[in-house]
Amino acid sequence: MVATAGTDRLIRKIHACFRPAPLPPGPVSFVRHFSYKDIKKATDSFCRIIYSDAHGAAYRANFSDAGLALVKEVKEFDQSKEVFYREVQLLGRLHHRHLLALRGFCMGQKSSTPCSLLVFDNVENGSLKDHLNDPLRTPLTWRTRLQIANGVAAALEYLLLFNDPPVYHVSVSASNIMLDENFIAKLSNVGFLGSSGNHTGTSHPTDCIEAECRNIIFQLGVLILELITGQSSEKEGADLIQWVQENHLGSSIYKLIDPDLGNDYDSRELRNLLDVGRLCIKSRDKPVLSPARLFRYLQKKIDSPIS
Repeated sequence: MVATAGTDRLIRKIHACFRPAPLPPGPVSFVRHFSYKDIKKATDSFCRIIYSDAHGAAYRANFSDAGLALVKEVKEFDQSKEVFYREVQLLGRLHHRHLLALRGFCMGQKSSTPCSLLVFDNVENGSLKDHLNDPLRTPLTWRTRLQIANGVAAALEYLLLFNDPPVYHVSVSASNIMLDENFIAKLSNVGFLGSSGNHTGTSHPTDCIEAECRNIIFQLGVLILELITGQSSEKEGADLIQWVQENHLGSSIYKLIDPDLGNDYDSRELRNLLDVGRLCIKSRDKPVLSPARLFRYLQKKIDSPIS
């Protein structure tokens, strides 16, 4: 245990060396300020919905001068321009292959109420949920599914361990994981601040932060089950977890795999990925590994040349 704790402390020190410098005060100047009129036109009056959750909705947009993009409404900041600008500053500093890059922002009036909008890079192949649920789409290959699992894990490692402040407001689900033209996974639902303007890591007690972190890891576990089974989960994964358990996880593992894959997968990789998924799901109630060790375990278990 002493060696493990020492290893984790060393990893945190190394990560700290790569964290960006604190933000300078002042207005947002390094991303584009879109007009509400242009965003409304680009989203066809907010009719092109990609996904919607408690925090807002995401829309597909096509700008006449900026091309395709994803526009995300963030309800937490509708009443505070200063807090929203701070969030834009923080999000603009995030740079990772598996995160959607921020292009710009907008504050306007939607149906006579304040509206905060973020504009992100385009995602050529839509959401992961589209590919899991649409029988007319070509099924994702096994190698692509491994690539997605590794990519999402790499993004979470970056957000939780390499950022100062860390990013604990993260939603991991098939609906908000976007796929680019090469089927590289991009997280699209990430945030720093609460509606009060406090960073999520400084405005909550330590036990709440740990609970948030465990929940993010749990969501990764549910995502892994979705990639294996081809089943898109509802009810925060409870239905999928129950379905997997009812199929006697250990003894009938091959009955769980998405039939669209046929026999086009590696049995060892399947078992390794399933081991990681189970470990992530258990982490919500009884963490076995720290996030740093869990991500290293995943990279060791899944021998994938990507991410």
